[in-house]
Amino acid sequence: MIKKALPVCWFVIILLTFSSIAIAAPEVPSGDYVEEVQPGVSLRGRVMAIISETEEDFGYGMVMRTQVARVRLASGAWRGQVLEIENVLGGNPAYDIHLAPGDDVLLYTIIENDQIVEAHVESLARDRELLYLVLLFVILLIVVGGWKGVKASLTLAFTVLVVFKVLLPLVLQGYHPILLTILVAAVTTAVTLLAVGGVNRKTVTAITGTLGGVVVAGLLGVLFGSMGKLTGLSGEEAQMLMFIPQGIEFDFRGLLFAGMIIGALGAVMDVAMSIASALEEIKQANPTTSGRSLWRAGMNVGRDIMGTMSNTLILAYTGGSLPLLLLFLAYDTPLVKIVNLDLIATEIIRAVAGSTGLVAAIPITALVGAGILPSQRHAKVRN
Repeated sequence: MIKKALPVCWFVIILLTFSSIAIAAPEVPSGDYVEEVQPGVSLRGRVMAIISETEEDFGYGMVMRTQVARVRLASGAWRGQVLEIENVLGGNPAYDIHLAPGDDVLLYTIIENDQIVEAHVESLARDRELLYLVLLFVILLIVVGGWKGVKASLTLAFTVLVVFKVLLPLVLQGYHPILLTILVAAVTTAVTLLAVGGVNRKTVTAITGTLGGVVVAGLLGVLFGSMGKLTGLSGEEAQMLMFIPQGIEFDFRGLLFAGMIIGALGAVMDVAMSIASALEEIKQANPTTSGRSLWRAGMNVGRDIMGTMSNTLILAYTGGSLPLLLLFLAYDTPLVKIVNLDLIATEIIRAVAGSTGLVAAIPITALVGAGILPSQRHAKVRN
């Protein structure tokens, strides 16, 4: 019965996600809006040679260097064309791009009458290296995991597709970010775990534990974020969203809480599936195992996972703020000032709420597994 009901249930969830226009209609900005057409075109190129490199000293430690590079275009209708471009280095390593022969670059070009009238270096081209790394990851997944590795790769692609083609575009249109995130989290969790674990009670256990832990993380984030009066504008990227040409009035606190849910989802899913798999193995090894024994086993497994996975979330968020923490240390900033900053308070709530959701997923998963896994034994006995 459960095998017949599950696909229908998750199909309904997927429909809810993609029909969320009827649930969370956005507020359309008033007034006429005309999208500004960007005149530039990004083209790939390769640095063939550095023709010259000059340096000008303006005093007070301000030194400007100018490179003249010969670049061969490698994309677009101008593929093969050779350009000589100037690359100015202002002395700021965060923005300077020091060119060398053989570098692949992206050029921002101005096109007039099908002719390139202006070009400058936009960034180094790193997409190929990123592609190689992703391919290596996928190959290792398939080699180590076999058919399950193939399914894991497909579910990963599905998750990326849903986030970039459903979640982000709808949020950009002004839809409610928390509602969309919950729906997307439910769908990606169901698709991922059903694909990896199959349609069975183990997967139901993992899905329930995952969603329970994510809901706990989201509720805690909303509760304590609201109590702490977080603005959602602690990051520069969020502040820049106030000035995008679409004129959308974002719910920045909603974006913050939605990010907390997405950030906790992966780790909570890992914990729930690990416990559900362990309980399934115990049941198969000893079909007479009682629900109470499965509960205790699930809690023991969860306690072993709990410490390391909690550290994973905390260290991940700490690693992202490492330069900022070093700044605080360098200037002897008092601890009371650090923890009360909007940016730091946001990261603390994000990390602790996510870790709490992870811990909450352990008893939820163990309880659900203890309740439904032993029923398979009785069904087999009756047959």
